[in-house]
Amino acid sequence: MRKQVDFVNHQSGDTTADEVIETIHSVMHLFRARQFRALKEGAHELAHMEAKALGFFARHPGATQSELVQHSGRDKGQIARLIGGLRERGLLDVTPDEHDRRVQRLAVSAAGKAVQKALQAQSRKLSKDAVADLGDEECAQLLALLEKLKARLEQ
Repeated sequence: MRKQVDFVNHQSGDTTADEVIETIHSVMHLFRARQFRALKEGAHELAHMEAKALGFFARHPGATQSELVQHSGRDKGQIARLIGGLRERGLLDVTPDEHDRRVQRLAVSAAGKAVQKALQAQSRKLSKDAVADLGDEECAQLLALLEKLKARLEQ
């Protein structure tokens, strides 16, 4: 009996491209897993999505819940519960919109800014740890290659 060779999944050139994208995905998955673990074990006990919401309002002060729903692609109910929890913990402040009192504008509170600052420091440390074995030239080369991939995908 002859051994069959799977030519569909092992075409020359295709496997290398797949491996590149899979490796990028794996690196980001490992990075996010470490971030999530640090969030869970940290002093602030934030869930991943809570940290992302806090970051969104730090970058977009005065945004609305609807804007976070649109940006995140998450369910309205899930976002409402998430924002409610962040408000209860004093991490988000709310103000009514000047033109439509039914609309609530959200911003990171002073306590939320302290948490956000700690999260950013933690993320920077994790980023530094991830590339610790790479030299400056290797980091620059990797960044240039990733920018080329990004540009190609944006076309």
